[in-house]
Amino acid sequence: MSITVTTWSLEQTSSSDLGPAREPDAAAGVTVVRAEVPSPEFSRFLYTAVGSDVSWTDRLEWSREQWEGYLARPGVETWVAYERGTPAGYIELESQAEGVVEIVYFGLLPAFRGRRIGGHLLTWGIRRAWDLAERRPALPPTKRVWVHTCSKDGPYALDNYRRRGFRVFDVKTETEA
Repeated sequence: MSITVTTWSLEQTSSSDLGPAREPDAAAGVTVVRAEVPSPEFSRFLYTAVGSDVSWTDRLEWSREQWEGYLARPGVETWVAYERGTPAGYIELESQAEGVVEIVYFGLLPAFRGRRIGGHLLTWGIRRAWDLAERRPALPPTKRVWVHTCSKDGPYALDNYRRRGFRVFDVKTETEA
């Protein structure tokens, strides 16, 4: 059986494009922390825990060495949202040429969706994309942040990106087997 999949590519071209989400109530105990020590096992856990029900498959075959190599690259950062000590989701940033930063992966574990953590984590990650060069002085200042999402992602993904100030710059529709 084949399905039609639409992929939207979105961008911000200024840090002032960000429309921040409201922070969760302090009582929720939500914190966002950078995973500063590259850990292939932890990154694979986040990838599979967040992406298993929304068809993330491109990294499932990665070896430990592939994860290590990717995570050790300058300009790759993983930021993890925790709710009272439990991983709730993550956002992965990757610096690219000429001051471009891609939000490579972003999402929440299923049990944490619909609880206002996603908008907060996305806001946090976008801010970190815009100030990436402050933590990584060898990188050029960020001039553009971009992300893509598709119709297989969660039902609120595209709207969340738009509410955070992203604009669509490309749309592709393909049939997948």
